[in-house]
Amino acid sequence: MSLTFSLFLPTGFGGELAAYDDPAEALAAVTGVAQAAEEAGFAAVYLPDHLQTVPPSQAYLFESWSLLTLLAARTERIRLGHLVTGNGYRNPALQAKAASTVDVLSNGRLTFGIGAGWYQRDYDAFGYPYADGPERLRQLREAVQVIRSLWTNDVTTFDGTYYQLVEAVNRPRGVQQPHIPLMIAGGGEKVTLKIVAEYADACNLMASPAEVERKLGILRKHCAAVGADFDRIRRTVTTACLITGSDEEAQRALAPETGLFYPGDFGSYLLYGTADTVRRRIAAYEEAGVQELVIGFHDGLDPEAIRGFAKEFIS
Repeated sequence: MSLTFSLFLPTGFGGELAAYDDPAEALAAVTGVAQAAEEAGFAAVYLPDHLQTVPPSQAYLFESWSLLTLLAARTERIRLGHLVTGNGYRNPALQAKAASTVDVLSNGRLTFGIGAGWYQRDYDAFGYPYADGPERLRQLREAVQVIRSLWTNDVTTFDGTYYQLVEAVNRPRGVQQPHIPLMIAGGGEKVTLKIVAEYADACNLMASPAEVERKLGILRKHCAAVGADFDRIRRTVTTACLITGSDEEAQRALAPETGLFYPGDFGSYLLYGTADTVRRRIAAYEEAGVQELVIGFHDGLDPEAIRGFAKEFIS
């Protein structure tokens, strides 16, 4: 298969670390999974960026940029990034500088993922204003302009509605040339995908192969409208995986709350089932034009799930 496979790393957002009393042990479990993915041949590790668990609880949840910095030191080859960092949590100019530093620390292995944000509990709990969807998207549009400018220009002055910079200098800008790859997540057809066409190097979607193919067609039209090259945009999809002895066993393991993240009949397209079923579903994504699958495993802290998948699907 020409598809590449990456890992969606559990960092506590879904309550995965609830069983741990010692934060050092919880951290060791998370970093061990990332290292197992590198050893198994996965292309990248992506972290969620949240401040409260879902639902809110006392379980551990690690701050994602701090954790990403640690992973840069404890891995050697695998790419690192977010799916995705929330624009509303940090000033985008500071975010651009932090990303530049992480790119140097990782020797050019960062993919910078960003989105408009969606989990209101994060904002309310930590005192950030939570604007409506259209305004968060307008903020995102300005933010990616700020970030790209700080990665490509010697001096950035920006006078926007939400962000203002005066002769800002960002050195070092990172290792990768011409700049750190910028990924935008989200499938909004009128606004988000247009922002992708204008500014992104990669997109990320969470949907069935048929729906992904349809949205990529819309993205292609946006690219044509703004004079951008559709083929320059790396097309990624986030999915979930559990390989079992029978499809029925895998379907029974699907939780109803999975529908919070995956739309429609998610049981029909997530990578849940026998190895043969998973292989067919992977092929459907590849036929839809996807280049990278980012996989969250049902047993997210079990390195054996990662190794088993790699043995089956990664040559």
